[in-house]
Amino acid sequence: MLSRTADHLYWMARYIERAENMARVLDVTYRMSLVPHAAHSEEDLWMLPVRIVDDVEGFERDYGAYNATNVMRYMALDERNASSIFEALASARENARSVRVAMSSEMWESVNSLWLELQQRVRNGLNEGDYSEFCEWVKSRSHLFRGVTVGTMLRDDGYKFVRLGTFIERADNTARLLDAKYQQLSGSKNVGEDQVDSSEDYYEWSSLLRSVSAMEAYQKVFRDTIDARKVAELLVLRDDMPRSLHTCLDEISPILEKICADRGMECMRQAGELHAKLHFGRMNVIADNGLHEFLQDFIILNNNLGVEIQKTFLNAPR
Repeated sequence: MLSRTADHLYWMARYIERAENMARVLDVTYRMSLVPHAAHSEEDLWMLPVRIVDDVEGFERDYGAYNATNVMRYMALDERNASSIFEALASARENARSVRVAMSSEMWESVNSLWLELQQRVRNGLNEGDYSEFCEWVKSRSHLFRGVTVGTMLRDDGYKFVRLGTFIERADNTARLLDAKYQQLSGSKNVGEDQVDSSEDYYEWSSLLRSVSAMEAYQKVFRDTIDARKVAELLVLRDDMPRSLHTCLDEISPILEKICADRGMECMRQAGELHAKLHFGRMNVIADNGLHEFLQDFIILNNNLGVEIQKTFLNAPR
């Protein structure tokens, strides 16, 4: 496969996954904003999506105040914001257009219709009553694209790069969301504390789980009240949780083994090292050493792996 083709497929998948993850963050933030909060001001609550993408400076330059209207406009539809849902889906569609012959016609139709519908929504504008519906629409269309991909694409190298892009991006977003949300929710509390101190804390932790579609999974696995350590364990170490860091590396490592030749051994080494940290990790050790430090280290290593994949198989780094 041409590296240019692999590059477009890989980034198409990354951008669609990125748009879905941002929709998840915005949706849970909006739902939390509808509940009276003693713990968080409106500014603290709506700063979270901007902090996750590490673009506080850009937002404050263009919008200033943190509120639902400004953050939703900036993170959903602002064409000047490279991290917005609009820009992610625009980039996904452009990458798909460049390699239409390398994917099934159903995949192209899914991406193209998604882009056309998004443009219509931009023209109609996004009102406060539309926020949740818009986020649900982005998530459902991302799910549709993945289902079409799994159901129609030939299991060749192109399919492997689509899956690789999906899980590299998902791992990054899950780590960033958990890190930012944990710091916001826990404050001075330690991740090892096994209790949630109030009904507000309970609702906020459950909203975090819902943002990654993990509420039912948590209830089935732990059959207990929600606490910080178990939420972190589910999203970091559990290999049966679809959006956990461990599951992402369970997918990434075998894909790299299949596509790597001698030139790709560094990719395999980095993926294996990262996978081992999760496969053999223990939550009590991570908690003792600091969850924030662990997640920050993971984000850096996962980014380094993405850079190595880009350098080894794809076009010039983006």
